[in-house]
Order: sequence, then structure tokens, then C-alpha cells
Amino acid sequence: MKNSFRRFLILALNHAIFLLFVAVLLVFSLLSPKFFTTGNLANLLVQSSSTAVVGVGMTFVLLTAGVDLSVGAIMFVAAAVAGKLVLLGAPLPAVLIAIVGVGLASGLVNALLVTRLGILAFIATLATLYVGRGFGLWLTQTRAMNLPDSFLTLGTTKLAGIPLPLLIAAFVVALAHLTLTRTPFGRQIYAVGNNLDGAKKAGLNTGRVLASAYVLSGLCAAIGGILSLAQLGAVSPTFGTNREFTAIAAAVLGGTSLFGGRGGVFPGTVLGAVLIQSVENGLVILNADPYLYPLVTASIIFLAVLLDSTRSRLLAHWSRRRVFVEKTI
Repeated sequence: MKNSFRRFLILALNHAIFLLFVAVLLVFSLLSPKFFTTGNLANLLVQSSSTAVVGVGMTFVLLTAGVDLSVGAIMFVAAAVAGKLVLLGAPLPAVLIAIVGVGLASGLVNALLVTRLGILAFIATLATLYVGRGFGLWLTQTRAMNLPDSFLTLGTTKLAGIPLPLLIAAFVVALAHLTLTRTPFGRQIYAVGNNLDGAKKAGLNTGRVLASAYVLSGLCAAIGGILSLAQLGAVSPTFGTNREFTAIAAAVLGGTSLFGGRGGVFPGTVLGAVLIQSVENGLVILNADPYLYPLVTASIIFLAVLLDSTRSRLLAHWSRRRVFVEKTI
């Protein structure tokens, strides 16, 4: 009986994201008939694309038992650089290359701080968050930049009837999923997150693995910035603010552990991103007080951390009990 209850409880915790997602859909569908329509659901998925891509990069870092608090600032710097180049008349391909370059360079800085200087990931990325945010504000002079309609075509273009942002997000998710589940590098990511010392003793270049995770996070943040900018069409001083927390919440809600070594981008992080966007979308449709949005987001983050810590604590407790019973026998 106890074993059955344990299996049921772990199953419920591992699939809590699906239960929450269904509950959110049901609640908002009952409160507003506009929510569960084809047009709104399609719009919801497009709006989720940016969060999903940033969440994918965050997942790589979390799997190594690290964290990247600078992704929102990277999005802001990338968007600011893009805005400056577009207004100067630079061609779109050059702008996109510059944005990707900003993401890779930012991720490399985080990687060097964590792997070469040995600074805790929380402290290192918190510092680069403030540096990036300050640089972006200096670059934009704290003024909003409205981009021409030509840039907005990225957000409105459809291929085979599917919005381009959704296709880009799907490509990033598919590539990340295959990397984590079908490549040696993916297995190394999990190994480092499970046991860093053990991975070192096994001969893995843990510094390279950790550095790669932060570079990928920076790249995904830049791509997420492109998708967000293509939908908004403007760079404001608050662009990308608090997106790091949304990305962490999406990953953890999707089953990625804050303690490393467990999780995945599909369907986990993707479903977490869609869940968060569904809540925001539903609140907009219901004309809820905008001041409630941060409270709701904070509640989601708290719930994500609570689920992860509860799951980890129960697994650790039952594992210790099993070892104790086996030894006594």
C-alpha cells in the first residue's frame, strides 16, 4: 500500500505540469469563451515562442546544477544592438548575425567567469545581468526605439500556414531535445549535473561542458530576443526585464531540477512556457488588473520551486530509507 502511494505521489509530482496546464485551460475557458478559440490558441503559441527558446537555454544550465540570471539582460542588449543597426539602415541578415554574436559573446563571458575564475554561477550571472542592463540603457539612452515595419515581417510571416516565430522555436526545441537525448554531449550535461566530482573522475572535461551550457544559454537568449522584438516592433528600456525568472519557472515547471541532472526541454520546458503564457493571456482576456500580473508570475515561480524541492526531498528520503532497509537485511 505504501509503495503504491509513493509511486502515485511521484507520478503526480512528475506530471504536475500537465495537471496544471489542463486546470488553467479549463478555468479560463469557463471564465471567458474567447480563450479557447483557434485564433487565441494560435496567438498564445506564438507569444510563447520567445519564452520557450530562452527556457531551452536555461534548461541546459539548470541541468548542470547552475543558473543564468543574465538572459533578460542579454535579450535587452541584443535588441538594443538590433535597434541601432536597423535605424542606421543595416540589412536584416547583418542585424540577425549581430544579435546572435551578442548572445554568443555574452554566454562566453558567463562561461569564463564560472569555469575559469571559479565564481558561483548565481553571483557571476547576477553581475552580468546588471552590467548588461546598464550597457543596454547606455546604448539606448533609456529611450524607446520603434523599428520599421520591415523588421515586423519576421513576426508576421507564415510558412505553410505556420507563423515563422513558431517554426524557429520548434527548430530550436527539436535541436536541443536531440542534443540532450541522442548525443554524447547531452549525456555529459546530465553527468555533470548529477555528480560534478564523479564526472571529473570519469575523465570528462567538465569545464568545457559547463562553458558550453552557458554559451548555449546566451545564444538562446539572443534568439528569444529576436522573436520577442519581431512581435513587439520596439525596444523599450524595460525590454527583457525579469525574463530570467520566467525562463527558470518554465524549465522547473517542466520538470527540470534546480539541483541539476534531471529534466528536459520537450515536452517539459515547452509546456512550462505555454502554461505561463496561458495564464498571462487569460488575465488579459479577462481584463484583470495589470498590477496582478507580477503577483501571478511570482506565484507560478513559487509553485515551480515548491514542486521541485518537494520532489527532490521525497526522492532523497525514500532512497535513504531503501538503502537503510537493504543494509539491515
